This record gives sequence, C-alpha cells and structure tokens, in this order.
Amino acid sequence: MTPTQTPTALTMTRRLRRLRRTPAMRALVRETRLSPDMFMLPLFVCEGEGVRREVPSMPGVFNLSVDQAVQEVAAAKADGVSSVILFGIPDRKDDIGSLAYDPEAPVQSAIRAIKREVADVLVATDVCLCEYTDHGHCGIVIDNEIVNDATVDQLVRAAVSHAAAGADIVAPSDMMDGRVGAIRSALDAEGYETTSILAYSAKFASAFYGPFRDAAHSAPSHGDRRSYQMDPANGREAVREALLDIEEGADMVMVKPALPYLDILRNLRDQTRVPLAAYQVSGEYAMIAAAAAQGLVDERAAVLEALTAIRRAGADMVITYHAARAAQWLS
Repeated sequence: MTPTQTPTALTMTRRLRRLRRTPAMRALVRETRLSPDMFMLPLFVCEGEGVRREVPSMPGVFNLSVDQAVQEVAAAKADGVSSVILFGIPDRKDDIGSLAYDPEAPVQSAIRAIKREVADVLVATDVCLCEYTDHGHCGIVIDNEIVNDATVDQLVRAAVSHAAAGADIVAPSDMMDGRVGAIRSALDAEGYETTSILAYSAKFASAFYGPFRDAAHSAPSHGDRRSYQMDPANGREAVREALLDIEEGADMVMVKPALPYLDILRNLRDQTRVPLAAYQVSGEYAMIAAAAAQGLVDERAAVLEALTAIRRAGADMVITYHAARAAQWLS
C-alpha cells in the first residue's frame, strides 16, 4: 500500500494498534507479566563480620558476611523478593572442597541466621565445589581429569549439610552425571524428604560467567569446564539432561545462562511440566550495568525488557542480581 492509498474495509478491521493505544489498554492485554515473587536473589556469603565488599566487575553486588547477608535478605523481602540463593566464599580452600560441607562454613551459617531472623524467606543453596577447591574446578581432579563419582560423593555431603542447616532448596550446579539421584536418596535417608532440588540441568560452558568467578574467586587454575558443562551448540542434549534430572528426582530444573539460551528455555517449557528456572548470570548483569553507566541504555527499561523476555520464553522463576531493584521498579 502506498502512502496515498486508503485502507480497505478489510484491513481496517485488523488494526492491531487498537490494543496499544493507552497504558491501561496495554496493561489489560499484556501476555507476560513480572512480579517480585518470581525473582530469586543470589548472594555471595563470606567469612567475617561487618563485611560488605563490592565485586569490582559487578557494581551493586557484594561479598557479604553473614550479618550483612541477613540485612540484604531483609531489605529484599521488604521489596517483595522472598527467595534467595546462597553461594559460599570461604577463606580456606583445598583440593577436595571440604569446606562445602562444613557446618560452620559461610553458607550453613547464613542459612541458620536468615531462617532465625527473617520470616517467610525461601532459602536455596548452590551445591558445587568450585567456590571451595583450590584449583577452581567444580569437581575433584585426578590426573588432570575432573572425575565424576568421587565428586558426586562430595556434593551429596554438601547438600545434606545445607538441608541440616535449614535450606528449603538445594541446587546442584556442577553438571556431574547422577548427582541429582544421589542427592535425593541421601536427603530422604537423612530425613530431609521435604527439601527440594533445583537442578542446574542445562548449564552451558559459557563466556558469560566471568564476573561470577571474580566474585567467588573460582576461576579454574588450569584448563576449562567444557568436559562437564554443556556445549553451547547443543539444544537437544539440554532436553535430555533435564529429563534425566527429573527422572532422578529434581523438583525444578534450570537453564543457565538465560538470554543467550531463550530457545532452550522454550524447548524445556514445551517438553517438561516441572517448574522451570532461568539464571540471568553475572555477565548478563555486568553488560547492562556497563552500558547503563556509559549512558548507552536506560537501565530500568533494559532490565525489565530482559526479564520479560526470559519469562516470555517460559521461565517460571528468574535468578537475577537485579531482583531487588527490579522489584522496586515494579512496585
């Protein structure tokens, strides 16, 4: 149709812009909605007291001692964010990640403190060895190979220790084979049958994890994680991983990262019926923060657009460092 032509009667009945005319109309017909109770806030818990140390590559994100973590959880709860996931930053590391299951380690201590001091907050814990090993890998290394079954034994010990401290959800992120089933069996045997498992089922060997490794001091000292994290080129394999985790007892499954893998999210939403999480990872956070700091994007608009895209692709919940601020923007 040229600019001089008049719309026909048929095309005039198909004016989709009628549903975009006003903010009230757009809100009425909006297909995908965000709310703070869909967000889970990641927190890095370190040793000490009164520690609030900003992560250089993640402005606005901090390494927090237990007392400061409790304050952060309480503030997020006031904003409407009722779920957190904890990552531990110990002062001491070894080759088998033994502090991952120390009952007095930062994560276990933070679980108890949060449960004691902040009502009705759901506490999830990352179950992995990378923050606790002196080599930075997610598993035990023997002859330069990350071995599966010995690593699973350590992960089981960590998961049980988190449940014993009061965690509502344990979230194995290591990508070892069979760890979900082993953790489920151990939790049930120890009387923690009500503790849920959120499996990092489709965790890809991504370039977007750099700032997290800065925060957790967990960059591998040698090699990379491609022998256990997923090849970014593989989509069907992600479905197989999720279905296996569900068969082994996962209550929820996750895709990580989020925005570069929206197609994976959609595939898993179509092929599974369990709750589906997406992790908007540190690199995704840092890119928006850097662009906003340069005045290249409107931070609020960019964050909410990204979160909406993740939800639209099928995620029921989003793990995001933007959780508290996004909740404030939505209020």
